[in-house]
Amino acid sequence: MRSSRRRPLLVPVLLCALAVFVAHSTGTGGDAGEAAGIQGSGVGAEVARLYRADVAVARQYAAGRREAEELLAGVRRAGLLLDRERRVGAALRQDRDRTGRPRDAGAPRAVARLAGAPRPGRQEDGRPGPSGAERVVDDAIVRSRRAEARLAADQVKATARWQSAQRRNRVLAEVRKNIGAKLDEARERLQAQAAASVAAGRCGGPVRLGSPPETVTSAWVAPVAEYRLSASFGSSGERWAHRHTGQDFAVPIGTPVRAVGAGRVVKVACGGAFGIQVVIRHDGGYRTQYAHLAAVAIDPGDRVTTGQWIGQSGTTGNSTGPHLHFEVRAGAESDSALDPLPWLEGRGVPVGRSG
Repeated sequence: MRSSRRRPLLVPVLLCALAVFVAHSTGTGGDAGEAAGIQGSGVGAEVARLYRADVAVARQYAAGRREAEELLAGVRRAGLLLDRERRVGAALRQDRDRTGRPRDAGAPRAVARLAGAPRPGRQEDGRPGPSGAERVVDDAIVRSRRAEARLAADQVKATARWQSAQRRNRVLAEVRKNIGAKLDEARERLQAQAAASVAAGRCGGPVRLGSPPETVTSAWVAPVAEYRLSASFGSSGERWAHRHTGQDFAVPIGTPVRAVGAGRVVKVACGGAFGIQVVIRHDGGYRTQYAHLAAVAIDPGDRVTTGQWIGQSGTTGNSTGPHLHFEVRAGAESDSALDPLPWLEGRGVPVGRSG
């Protein structure tokens, strides 16, 4: 059978994930966070570290699930081949035991062609020896038994690989569950801290989130890596004085928010309807706004690059649930808002799906 190529299921990565989780559990994750570019010991930094760990383990778990599925398919293929070989061997032995020669009907073609083989010779005791056709059947039985043994061994190996992958996936699932529980608790504390900052009208210092794990090669990106689109540009409702001036991206609290393009930070503010917000000016005079944040990762005047993490999503200000409110304006005027989706799509960003 064709063996399933075993993918390296990342035992080192699994051990690293476990180490990261233990560090977070004991509150000693500073070194790991600093190695990832995350600085600070506050709740924002804690959420960022846990978010990174959760994403890494989730990816490894997904890869492990795919590997387990491939290995299980290999086990099933091995079983089908083994069953087929067993049927062939049983048919050959049945023919040999019952008649001493193969049936013409249903016998292997090579055997059927030997139906006119020479008459058998004599053995030393005078009994007739096997005919040519009988010798062919005997040889076929031997080959079938060898093939059956080989396929049975292949099936055992494939099953062992699948079981090993399943065990690793169970460990990863438990790690992810534990990280998720800690992340949920840290997100609650981050939002409570953000709400207090907005109530006081003062932003805390920036949480330096470091660089995203993905390398950005395009000039423009979506403001968050994974999301669900919610309230759209131009929507009406009691939450807005006139019309909704941006596009909402539904994401959990603490999700890293990215600069959609290179530019300079012209505003960081806390308070009012937008809660904690960041505004970036880009070439051509366009401005992008990121609102209802839980924390910021930059200061006014900073230059930012495409995809750089500039803050963490939240639900501050006039917000009914965790999301990022994203606006695009043609200039500094508040009435120059543009529909963000066509604006991003015109710059090659596939909005409407994760990415």
